[in-house]
Amino acid sequence: MIEKEDPVISEEEAAQYDRQIRLWGLDAQKRLRGSRVLLAGLGGLGAEVAKNLILAGVKGLTLLDHEQVSEESCRAQFLVPVTAQGQNRAKASLERAQNLNPMVKVHADPDRIEDKPDDFFLQFDAVCLTGCSRDLMIRVDQLCSKHNIKVFCGDVYGYYGYMFCNLGQAHNYVEEKPKVVKPSGESNDGPKAKKAKVDPNETTMVKKTASFCTLKEALAVDWTSEKAKAGLKRTPVDYFLLQVLLKFRTDKGRDPDPQSFPEDSQLLRQIRDDVLESLSLNSDLLNDDFISYCFSEMSPVCAVVGGVLGQEVVKALSQRDAPHRNFFFFDGRKGNGVVDYFGPN
Repeated sequence: MIEKEDPVISEEEAAQYDRQIRLWGLDAQKRLRGSRVLLAGLGGLGAEVAKNLILAGVKGLTLLDHEQVSEESCRAQFLVPVTAQGQNRAKASLERAQNLNPMVKVHADPDRIEDKPDDFFLQFDAVCLTGCSRDLMIRVDQLCSKHNIKVFCGDVYGYYGYMFCNLGQAHNYVEEKPKVVKPSGESNDGPKAKKAKVDPNETTMVKKTASFCTLKEALAVDWTSEKAKAGLKRTPVDYFLLQVLLKFRTDKGRDPDPQSFPEDSQLLRQIRDDVLESLSLNSDLLNDDFISYCFSEMSPVCAVVGGVLGQEVVKALSQRDAPHRNFFFFDGRKGNGVVDYFGPN
């Protein structure tokens, strides 16, 4: 991670970010204003994340994507004009992205992320990966973990979406809590008066630390252990669905495509059986219903997952409020999301 100068908030920026400064404080906005972020993948989810980070006021955002704009990508991606088909997605997204907030330096990079050397990632404070393969995410995550760079991963598959974050072994943050007023020793009003009371009109900032694991560790849970078996009923099936969809992307080099629905449906069913068998789990754990609902990026799901993902990047960089540890799963069919931790305790 590069050395950063102490950021200074100008009067113009103070006016622009006034509501945010009132919400999470000047120090948090300064940390955000001094942060550089890499966003890989400018699909529907990437566009939502880009919008949220630019409006929040990071120092710089690099949009990295080698793909071309297609009719499919235009349906969920609002940063590219409909006339940009055939153009590079990062470059086509640049103008609208920059117009969201001229105070943020937005840069478009049309290269393949797989071709980037390790040094490329070290210039950022946070790296956000969307639409990437499992092997690439693990590689970048392990590299960034060694250099104290925060890593986020996310994807949307039809009605389903997820987010993962690795903020390092010791992520420090502050959390605003109601102030507890201790009774004075001179009180003669009985035992009730001697109990500490919460003052709803006053708050205090509490310093806390959270620990995270790597993506490789999070995806390599041993489900044969007694402890894992005991917690299986409380485990979101979305975790196993993610494993299936990442395996599909590895095998096919793409996500499930509506144009090849019969073929991909059969392959998803086979990969489901193979993945669960490799984890020593019964295939009934993930029934066939998921197959019909994991094709394409759906705009509403991108908005929800992109909102959460953008929020978590902002919280991590500003060191304000408790982060999600370490997965967030969203099921658009049920309209709800869940946060859960996977990995070594």
